[in-house]
Amino acid sequence: MSDDAVWQPLLDELDRWHQRGRVATLWLRDDDAVEPTVLLERLLTLSGHYAVPTTLAVIPAFTGEALAHRLATAAHVEVTVHGWSHDNFAPAGEKKQELGGHRPADVVLASLEKGLAQLSRLHRSRFVPVLVPPWNRIDVKLIPELSGIGYRALSVFGPEKDLGLRAINTHVDVMDWRGTRRGRDAGMLVGEMAARLRAMEAGGGTLGLLTHHLVHDDAVWTFLETLFERTVRHPGCTWTRLSTLVEAIVETASEFGPSTCLNGKH
Repeated sequence: MSDDAVWQPLLDELDRWHQRGRVATLWLRDDDAVEPTVLLERLLTLSGHYAVPTTLAVIPAFTGEALAHRLATAAHVEVTVHGWSHDNFAPAGEKKQELGGHRPADVVLASLEKGLAQLSRLHRSRFVPVLVPPWNRIDVKLIPELSGIGYRALSVFGPEKDLGLRAINTHVDVMDWRGTRRGRDAGMLVGEMAARLRAMEAGGGTLGLLTHHLVHDDAVWTFLETLFERTVRHPGCTWTRLSTLVEAIVETASEFGPSTCLNGKH
């Protein structure tokens, strides 16, 4: 199959959005940033070249001034909280969780409050008070408490459902975590993005793309470059900052549910 044929389903959907006078909102979240690396530089250079706003979910316990210094010149990048230390507290045999019910709630919430304060201090104007739980999993009982410690929204993986805190989720993951642990087939990713666009026509929302710069192979980098090249100038979509989405979400978009939170992907 030619490269054009692989991408046509996504372009067809975007064309339909444009023909109906609508613009689909796309956004990019990249997980597990800690410090400047060659791979992070590759992501920042690529997204910066195409002026694609990029949200880095940063692990507070292991980051510091070096990352803050690098991002000071990356105007298209925002930072949000990726748990505290990305440690797994679930026992053997259970899905990995840092923010599950395996520790007292006040201990978990204190770590999340500390992470918010840490990243807010380091990144100031580019910081967005959104929680990205490691492995996209969090005990649902913690969610109503997040706004009280300063979080304005939650971001995991999957369709948003209502649990009382605004959610801005990712919906397409470039990595094959359950199989090869490499980049997924471009045709499958394009198909999932097109399907998400169709769902958005009826139910609203955004299309969140999830990446993990530290483990990308050549297939992922090629996919991202081609995606940006084919979408940044398309009139049927726009790549948007997370901060803009946080400000725009209203009560009717406060969607997040148990299945999304408890059965998330890496």
